[in-house]
Amino acid sequence: MSFGQQMLFFFSAIGAFNGLLLGIYLLFIKKNRYIPDFFLGLILLTLSIRVGISVCIYFYPDWPRIIPNLGFSALFFTGPALYYFIRSSFLKEQFDLKNAIKSFGILTLVLCGAGLLYLVFPILWDNYFGTFIYGIWTIFIFLSVYDYYIFSEKNTKPDKFILPVLISNIIIFLTYQFISTGWIQVYCAGGSLVFSFVLYANFLVLFNKKHQSTATKEENKYFNKKISDLQADNFVSKLERLMNAEELYKNPNLKLIDLALKMNMSAHQLSQFLNDNLGKSFSTYTNEYRINEACNKIENGSYLKIEEIGYEVGFNSKSTFFSTFKKIKNTTPLLYKQSQTASEPLFQSSNL
Repeated sequence: MSFGQQMLFFFSAIGAFNGLLLGIYLLFIKKNRYIPDFFLGLILLTLSIRVGISVCIYFYPDWPRIIPNLGFSALFFTGPALYYFIRSSFLKEQFDLKNAIKSFGILTLVLCGAGLLYLVFPILWDNYFGTFIYGIWTIFIFLSVYDYYIFSEKNTKPDKFILPVLISNIIIFLTYQFISTGWIQVYCAGGSLVFSFVLYANFLVLFNKKHQSTATKEENKYFNKKISDLQADNFVSKLERLMNAEELYKNPNLKLIDLALKMNMSAHQLSQFLNDNLGKSFSTYTNEYRINEACNKIENGSYLKIEEIGYEVGFNSKSTFFSTFKKIKNTTPLLYKQSQTASEPLFQSSNL
Protein backbone atom coordinates (compact mmCIF):
# COMPACT_ATOMS: atom_id res chain seq x y z
CA MET A 1 0.00 0.00 0.00
CA SER A 2 1.51 3.33 -1.12
CA PHE A 3 1.75 6.40 1.11
CA GLY A 4 -1.14 8.02 -0.80
CA GLN A 5 -3.30 4.98 -0.27
CA GLN A 6 -2.40 4.91 3.41
CA MET A 7 -3.46 8.55 3.80
CA LEU A 8 -6.71 7.87 1.92
CA PHE A 9 -7.38 4.89 4.15
CA PHE A 10 -6.64 6.91 7.30
CA PHE A 11 -8.84 9.89 6.50
CA SER A 12 -11.62 7.69 5.13
CA ALA A 13 -11.66 5.51 8.21
CA ILE A 14 -11.33 8.24 10.84
CA GLY A 15 -14.80 9.60 10.16
CA ALA A 16 -16.31 6.13 10.46
CA PHE A 17 -14.37 5.57 13.69
CA ASN A 18 -15.50 8.87 15.22
CA GLY A 19 -19.09 8.23 14.17
CA LEU A 20 -18.95 4.73 15.63
CA LEU A 21 -17.73 6.03 18.99
CA LEU A 22 -20.32 8.79 19.10
CA GLY A 23 -23.08 6.39 18.06
CA ILE A 24 -22.12 3.94 20.82
CA TYR A 25 -22.02 6.81 23.32
CA LEU A 26 -25.50 8.03 22.43
CA LEU A 27 -26.98 4.53 22.39
CA PHE A 28 -25.40 2.89 25.40
CA ILE A 29 -23.37 5.29 27.57
CA LYS A 30 -25.05 8.70 27.74
CA LYS A 31 -26.75 9.05 31.14
CA ASN A 32 -29.40 11.70 30.52
CA ARG A 33 -31.38 9.94 27.83
CA TYR A 34 -33.11 12.10 25.23
CA ILE A 35 -35.15 10.07 22.75
CA PRO A 36 -33.95 11.90 19.56
CA ASP A 37 -30.36 11.25 20.69
CA PHE A 38 -31.08 7.53 20.62
CA PHE A 39 -32.11 7.67 16.95
CA LEU A 40 -29.21 10.01 16.17
CA GLY A 41 -26.88 7.42 17.68
CA LEU A 42 -28.48 4.72 15.55
CA ILE A 43 -27.96 6.83 12.40
CA LEU A 44 -24.31 7.31 13.27
CA LEU A 45 -23.80 3.65 14.12
CA THR A 46 -25.37 2.27 10.93
CA LEU A 47 -23.61 4.73 8.62
CA SER A 48 -20.29 4.19 10.40
CA ILE A 49 -20.56 0.44 9.87
CA ARG A 50 -21.41 0.93 6.20
CA VAL A 51 -18.62 3.46 5.60
CA GLY A 52 -16.07 1.42 7.54
CA ILE A 53 -16.84 -1.77 5.61
CA SER A 54 -16.72 0.14 2.30
CA VAL A 55 -13.21 1.39 3.11
CA CYS A 56 -12.00 -2.05 4.17
CA ILE A 57 -13.41 -3.74 1.07
CA TYR A 58 -11.73 -1.15 -1.16
CA PHE A 59 -8.31 -1.85 0.34
CA TYR A 60 -8.87 -5.54 1.04
CA PRO A 61 -11.01 -6.83 -1.86
CA ASP A 62 -10.37 -10.50 -1.01
CA TRP A 63 -12.70 -10.40 1.99
CA PRO A 64 -15.73 -12.77 1.79
CA ARG A 65 -18.62 -11.35 -0.23
CA ILE A 66 -20.91 -11.56 2.79
CA ILE A 67 -18.96 -8.68 4.43
CA PRO A 68 -20.20 -5.88 2.12
CA ASN A 69 -23.73 -7.22 2.49
CA LEU A 70 -23.41 -6.75 6.25
CA GLY A 71 -22.77 -3.10 5.46
CA PHE A 72 -25.94 -3.05 3.38
CA SER A 73 -27.81 -4.60 6.28
CA ALA A 74 -26.67 -1.80 8.60
CA LEU A 75 -27.71 0.75 5.99
CA PHE A 76 -31.20 -0.78 6.02
CA PHE A 77 -31.92 0.91 9.38
CA THR A 78 -30.47 4.34 8.52
CA GLY A 79 -33.65 5.61 6.84
CA PRO A 80 -36.02 4.50 9.62
CA ALA A 81 -33.66 5.96 12.26
CA LEU A 82 -33.68 9.32 10.46
CA TYR A 83 -37.48 9.22 10.13
CA TYR A 84 -37.99 8.62 13.85
CA PHE A 85 -35.29 11.15 14.73
CA ILE A 86 -37.32 13.81 12.90
CA ARG A 87 -40.60 12.77 14.51
CA SER A 88 -39.26 12.46 18.06
CA SER A 89 -37.47 15.83 17.79
CA PHE A 90 -40.71 17.59 16.91
CA LEU A 91 -43.21 15.58 18.96
CA LYS A 92 -41.05 15.41 22.12
CA GLU A 93 -43.13 13.94 24.99
CA GLN A 94 -46.02 13.15 22.60
CA PHE A 95 -43.76 10.79 20.61
CA ASP A 96 -44.90 7.16 20.74
CA LEU A 97 -41.70 5.26 21.54
CA LYS A 98 -43.45 1.89 21.80
CA ASN A 99 -44.76 2.22 18.25
CA ALA A 100 -41.25 3.06 17.01
CA ILE A 101 -39.80 0.00 18.75
CA LYS A 102 -42.53 -2.15 17.21
CA SER A 103 -41.73 -0.77 13.74
CA PHE A 104 -38.03 -1.57 14.16
CA GLY A 105 -38.98 -5.07 15.22
CA ILE A 106 -41.01 -5.54 12.04
CA LEU A 107 -38.16 -4.12 9.92
CA THR A 108 -35.73 -6.54 11.56
CA LEU A 109 -37.99 -9.47 10.66
CA VAL A 110 -38.22 -8.18 7.08
CA LEU A 111 -34.43 -7.94 6.86
CA CYS A 112 -34.04 -11.46 8.27
CA GLY A 113 -36.53 -12.72 5.71
CA ALA A 114 -34.59 -11.06 2.90
CA GLY A 115 -31.38 -12.50 4.32
CA LEU A 116 -32.75 -16.03 3.96
CA LEU A 117 -32.59 -15.55 0.19
CA TYR A 118 -28.81 -15.68 0.52
CA LEU A 119 -29.11 -19.36 1.47
CA VAL A 120 -31.88 -20.27 -0.97
CA PHE A 121 -31.31 -18.02 -4.00
CA PRO A 122 -27.78 -16.57 -3.70
CA ILE A 123 -27.65 -15.23 -7.27
CA LEU A 124 -31.02 -13.50 -6.94
CA TRP A 125 -29.93 -12.17 -3.57
CA ASP A 126 -26.70 -10.74 -5.01
CA ASN A 127 -28.57 -9.02 -7.84
CA TYR A 128 -31.43 -7.47 -5.89
CA PHE A 129 -30.42 -7.18 -2.24
CA GLY A 130 -28.73 -3.81 -2.78
CA THR A 131 -31.75 -2.54 -4.71
CA PHE A 132 -34.02 -3.64 -1.89
CA ILE A 133 -31.91 -1.79 0.71
CA TYR A 134 -31.76 1.40 -1.34
CA GLY A 135 -35.49 1.18 -2.00
CA ILE A 136 -36.30 1.11 1.73
CA TRP A 137 -33.81 3.91 2.35
CA THR A 138 -35.41 6.00 -0.41
CA ILE A 139 -38.89 5.59 1.06
CA PHE A 140 -37.81 6.74 4.51
CA ILE A 141 -35.80 9.66 3.13
CA PHE A 142 -38.94 10.97 1.42
CA LEU A 143 -41.00 10.35 4.58
CA SER A 144 -38.42 12.23 6.65
CA VAL A 145 -38.42 15.23 4.31
CA TYR A 146 -42.22 15.23 4.25
CA ASP A 147 -42.49 15.05 8.04
CA TYR A 148 -39.93 17.83 8.46
CA TYR A 149 -41.95 20.05 6.12
CA ILE A 150 -45.26 19.28 7.85
CA PHE A 151 -43.93 19.71 11.39
CA SER A 152 -42.02 22.87 10.47
CA GLU A 153 -45.26 24.41 9.22
CA LYS A 154 -46.90 23.73 12.58
CA ASN A 155 -43.88 24.52 14.77
CA THR A 156 -42.62 28.07 14.25
CA LYS A 157 -39.41 27.44 16.20
CA PRO A 158 -38.11 23.93 15.43
CA ASP A 159 -34.83 22.71 16.86
CA LYS A 160 -32.04 24.19 14.72
CA PHE A 161 -30.14 20.91 14.87
CA ILE A 162 -32.82 18.92 13.01
CA LEU A 163 -32.23 20.44 9.57
CA PRO A 164 -28.42 19.87 9.46
CA VAL A 165 -28.95 16.23 10.37
CA LEU A 166 -31.57 15.86 7.63
CA ILE A 167 -29.42 17.61 5.00
CA SER A 168 -26.34 15.54 5.92
CA ASN A 169 -28.32 12.33 5.52
CA ILE A 170 -29.73 13.45 2.18
CA ILE A 171 -26.24 14.25 0.88
CA ILE A 172 -24.97 10.83 1.92
CA PHE A 173 -28.07 9.14 0.49
CA LEU A 174 -27.69 10.88 -2.89
CA THR A 175 -23.97 10.14 -3.05
CA TYR A 176 -24.56 6.46 -2.40
CA GLN A 177 -27.28 6.42 -5.03
CA PHE A 178 -25.05 8.08 -7.63
CA ILE A 179 -22.20 5.67 -6.92
CA SER A 180 -24.44 2.59 -6.98
CA THR A 181 -26.00 3.58 -10.31
CA GLY A 182 -22.67 4.63 -11.83
CA TRP A 183 -23.82 8.20 -12.49
CA ILE A 184 -20.62 9.49 -10.88
CA GLN A 185 -17.30 7.67 -10.99
CA VAL A 186 -15.96 7.83 -7.43
CA TYR A 187 -14.06 5.07 -5.73
CA CYS A 188 -15.87 3.71 -2.72
CA ALA A 189 -13.11 4.78 -0.32
CA GLY A 190 -13.03 8.25 -1.86
CA GLY A 191 -16.77 8.48 -1.38
CA SER A 192 -16.37 7.39 2.22
CA LEU A 193 -13.94 10.26 2.73
CA VAL A 194 -16.57 12.71 1.46
CA PHE A 195 -19.24 11.10 3.62
CA SER A 196 -17.07 11.31 6.71
CA PHE A 197 -16.36 15.00 6.18
CA VAL A 198 -19.98 15.96 5.38
CA LEU A 199 -21.69 13.88 8.04
CA TYR A 200 -19.42 13.63 11.03
CA ALA A 201 -18.00 17.15 10.88
CA ASN A 202 -21.58 18.41 11.03
CA PHE A 203 -22.49 16.01 13.80
CA LEU A 204 -19.47 16.69 16.00
CA VAL A 205 -19.63 20.49 15.70
CA LEU A 206 -23.39 20.99 15.73
CA PHE A 207 -23.95 18.35 18.38
CA ASN A 208 -21.83 20.29 20.86
CA LYS A 209 -23.51 23.60 20.00
CA LYS A 210 -26.95 22.11 20.21
CA HIS A 211 -26.47 20.56 23.63
CA GLN A 212 -24.75 23.62 25.04
CA SER A 213 -27.67 25.84 24.02
CA THR A 214 -30.23 23.22 25.01
CA ALA A 215 -28.66 22.81 28.44
CA THR A 216 -28.86 26.57 29.04
CA LYS A 217 -32.47 26.80 27.87
CA GLU A 218 -33.56 23.76 29.85
CA GLU A 219 -31.83 25.07 32.97
CA ASN A 220 -33.61 28.42 32.69
CA LYS A 221 -36.88 26.64 32.02
CA TYR A 222 -36.39 24.44 35.05
CA PHE A 223 -35.83 27.29 37.47
CA ASN A 224 -38.12 29.93 36.02
CA LYS A 225 -41.14 28.21 34.53
CA LYS A 226 -43.52 25.53 35.70
CA ILE A 227 -45.31 23.14 33.44
CA SER A 228 -48.79 24.42 32.63
CA ASP A 229 -51.65 23.25 34.87
CA LEU A 230 -53.42 21.51 31.99
CA GLN A 231 -50.30 19.60 30.98
CA ALA A 232 -49.55 18.87 34.63
CA ASP A 233 -53.02 17.33 35.09
CA ASN A 234 -52.36 15.04 32.13
CA PHE A 235 -48.99 14.06 33.59
CA VAL A 236 -50.54 13.36 36.99
CA SER A 237 -53.20 11.10 35.47
CA LYS A 238 -50.65 9.22 33.39
CA LEU A 239 -48.28 8.83 36.34
CA GLU A 240 -51.04 7.50 38.58
CA ARG A 241 -52.09 5.00 35.92
CA LEU A 242 -48.53 3.75 35.54
CA MET A 243 -47.86 3.53 39.26
CA ASN A 244 -51.18 1.89 40.15
CA ALA A 245 -51.72 -0.38 37.16
CA GLU A 246 -48.13 -1.52 36.61
CA GLU A 247 -47.00 -1.05 40.24
CA LEU A 248 -43.67 0.37 39.08
CA TYR A 249 -42.80 1.44 42.62
CA LYS A 250 -42.36 -2.20 43.60
CA ASN A 251 -39.21 -2.31 41.49
CA PRO A 252 -36.38 -1.52 43.97
CA ASN A 253 -34.12 -0.51 41.05
CA LEU A 254 -36.60 1.94 39.55
CA LYS A 255 -34.80 5.08 38.34
CA LEU A 256 -35.95 8.47 37.14
CA ILE A 257 -34.96 7.67 33.55
CA ASP A 258 -36.99 4.44 33.64
CA LEU A 259 -40.15 6.27 34.65
CA ALA A 260 -39.42 9.05 32.14
CA LEU A 261 -39.25 6.52 29.30
CA LYS A 262 -42.60 5.11 30.39
CA MET A 263 -43.98 8.64 30.28
CA ASN A 264 -42.42 9.32 26.84
CA MET A 265 -40.62 12.38 28.19
CA SER A 266 -37.08 13.33 29.14
CA ALA A 267 -35.73 12.71 32.62
CA HIS A 268 -35.25 16.45 33.03
CA GLN A 269 -38.90 17.17 32.21
CA LEU A 270 -40.11 14.54 34.67
CA SER A 271 -37.82 15.87 37.39
CA GLN A 272 -39.07 19.41 36.70
CA PHE A 273 -42.68 18.27 36.88
CA LEU A 274 -42.22 16.38 40.16
CA ASN A 275 -40.29 19.21 41.84
CA ASP A 276 -42.16 22.24 40.52
CA ASN A 277 -45.72 20.97 40.19
CA LEU A 278 -45.90 18.28 42.87
CA GLY A 279 -43.25 19.66 45.21
CA LYS A 280 -41.60 16.26 45.57
CA SER A 281 -38.39 14.61 44.52
CA PHE A 282 -38.47 11.39 42.51
CA SER A 283 -37.46 9.32 45.55
CA THR A 284 -40.12 10.95 47.75
CA TYR A 285 -42.80 10.37 45.11
CA THR A 286 -42.02 6.66 44.71
CA ASN A 287 -41.47 6.09 48.44
CA GLU A 288 -44.89 7.50 49.26
CA TYR A 289 -46.45 4.84 47.02
CA ARG A 290 -44.34 2.19 48.73
CA ILE A 291 -45.24 3.31 52.24
CA ASN A 292 -48.96 3.57 51.39
CA GLU A 293 -48.84 0.04 49.99
CA ALA A 294 -47.05 -1.14 53.13
CA CYS A 295 -49.74 0.45 55.30
CA ASN A 296 -52.46 -1.28 53.28
CA LYS A 297 -50.78 -4.63 53.80
CA ILE A 298 -50.43 -4.00 57.56
CA GLU A 299 -54.05 -2.85 57.88
CA ASN A 300 -55.28 -5.91 55.98
CA GLY A 301 -53.42 -8.25 58.34
CA SER A 302 -50.72 -9.45 55.97
CA TYR A 303 -49.06 -12.70 57.02
CA LEU A 304 -45.68 -11.25 56.04
CA LYS A 305 -43.19 -10.04 58.61
CA ILE A 306 -42.58 -6.30 58.86
CA GLU A 307 -39.25 -6.42 57.03
CA GLU A 308 -40.74 -8.72 54.37
CA ILE A 309 -43.44 -6.15 53.69
CA GLY A 310 -40.69 -3.60 53.07
CA TYR A 311 -39.08 -5.80 50.44
CA GLU A 312 -42.48 -6.62 48.95
CA VAL A 313 -43.36 -2.95 48.31
CA GLY A 314 -40.04 -2.05 46.69
CA PHE A 315 -37.43 -1.23 49.33
CA ASN A 316 -34.06 -2.91 48.94
CA SER A 317 -33.11 -2.88 52.63
CA LYS A 318 -34.79 -3.12 56.00
CA SER A 319 -33.11 0.03 57.34
CA THR A 320 -34.26 2.12 54.37
CA PHE A 321 -37.82 0.87 54.80
CA PHE A 322 -37.89 1.69 58.51
CA SER A 323 -36.33 5.15 58.15
CA THR A 324 -38.59 6.08 55.23
CA PHE A 325 -41.69 4.83 57.06
CA LYS A 326 -40.73 6.90 60.11
CA LYS A 327 -40.17 9.99 57.93
CA ILE A 328 -43.51 9.76 56.12
CA LYS A 329 -45.80 8.35 58.84
CA ASN A 330 -43.97 9.77 61.88
CA THR A 331 -43.96 6.34 63.49
CA THR A 332 -42.31 2.96 63.00
CA PRO A 333 -43.89 0.08 61.05
CA LEU A 334 -44.10 -2.00 64.23
CA LEU A 335 -45.89 0.73 66.23
CA TYR A 336 -48.19 1.32 63.26
CA LYS A 337 -49.06 -2.38 63.22
CA GLN A 338 -49.67 -2.40 66.97
CA SER A 339 -51.96 0.63 66.68
CA GLN A 340 -53.98 -1.16 64.02
CA THR A 341 -54.22 -4.30 66.13
CA ALA A 342 -55.28 -2.31 69.22
CA SER A 343 -58.05 -0.53 67.35
CA GLU A 344 -59.73 -3.72 66.10
CA PRO A 345 -61.51 -4.70 69.41
CA LEU A 346 -62.76 -1.16 69.86
CA PHE A 347 -64.25 -1.24 66.39
CA GLN A 348 -65.84 -4.61 66.97
CA SER A 349 -67.32 -3.61 70.38
CA SER A 350 -68.88 -0.50 68.90
CA ASN A 351 -70.90 -2.72 66.58
CA LEU A 352 -72.30 -4.87 69.38
